[in-house]
Amino acid sequence: MSAPILIAGAGIGGLAAALSLARAGKRVLVFERAGRIEEIGAGLQIAPNAGRILSKLGLEPALAAVALEPQAINIRRGRDGAVLARLDLCDASSRWGAPFRLFHRADLQGALLQAALDNPQTHVRSGARVGDFEASARGVRIRLHTQDGVEEIEAAGLVGADGVRSSVRAHLVPSERDAPSYSGCVAWRATLPAGNVPKALRARESNLWLLPGAHVVHYPLRDGSIINAVVIIEEPPEAEDAHSSLSLEGAELARRFARRRAAPALRELIEAGASWRHWPLFTRPALRQWTRGPVTLLGDAAHPMVPFLAQGAAQAIEDADALGEAFMRLGATVETAFAAYEGVRISRAEQVVRASRRQGAYFHMSGLPAAARNLAIRTLGGAGMLKRNAWLYRV
Repeated sequence: MSAPILIAGAGIGGLAAALSLARAGKRVLVFERAGRIEEIGAGLQIAPNAGRILSKLGLEPALAAVALEPQAINIRRGRDGAVLARLDLCDASSRWGAPFRLFHRADLQGALLQAALDNPQTHVRSGARVGDFEASARGVRIRLHTQDGVEEIEAAGLVGADGVRSSVRAHLVPSERDAPSYSGCVAWRATLPAGNVPKALRARESNLWLLPGAHVVHYPLRDGSIINAVVIIEEPPEAEDAHSSLSLEGAELARRFARRRAAPALRELIEAGASWRHWPLFTRPALRQWTRGPVTLLGDAAHPMVPFLAQGAAQAIEDADALGEAFMRLGATVETAFAAYEGVRISRAEQVVRASRRQGAYFHMSGLPAAARNLAIRTLGGAGMLKRNAWLYRV
């Protein structure tokens, strides 16, 4: 039996990669450092570019059971809630081959995990952290840290899908210059009972509110029973360091947000959160290569991005698809397939990283630039705004 490919990290990208590699006929071992495989956070937006891939992996019935398909995205002026543009999503499937979908992160990860557990080509193990590694006759020798001690495993290849603080990346790129760095923005996240939210904000639609130095995103989940909300605020590094592990009640977060003069309905939504979790956003420098021989990176480990285009998970899923397709197309050695995967993905992923960063600056404008931006959004309208981002969804 040929040596398996080992994946570090059982998040959405790692599990999607396992399923894609299994589809290509590869045996896969997935190791997750956490004792239990469960997603933290709450909401997740999956655009058509990733939705098509998940469907190709045979997940359509499982996803349809837990997803909510929003009818539209409303872009709102933060100070009064005026809708600058309404992006109609009802024909997304016919235009791009899959709908826009909203998931509780735990539901999407659960569907991927169950598919991996059901697949005879994949094995998933929690409570096991990938440590250092080195080239071997079979590909790569990996030291695995578990509760019972250190194990050594031989694998044909190693995929680091272990997030922005990837230990695999740290071994591939042992440089302080490559360390994660604070982006300048903090996300405050909460899930709210729908009944506690203003009635006008409970529709099966996503909402984006634009404010000086901040923006807010919220949308319904689980058949509309809860609302996922994210408040993103620019904060200097010293402010981020001062409360790096805080959670706040909604009333306190609303008070901190008061100087931005948000609309009453938005303040009411923020106040409805019993507990908002503090989530500083980190980035890393762009890499010239993700792959070194039989080792490669995927998702946030390769290209962490700020979430302002809602493409972080989608790009990890695109990575997973390209990885599996490289083996299916080439039927080659791990090293050759990994290099081909990188060649297909690195430019696209970095394009999305840069666009996500620009989107944040666009969202957070103030004064005359914000007024000009709002006028441009009104002029483009919903159809124009969708066309503006169509390059993301057509892949």
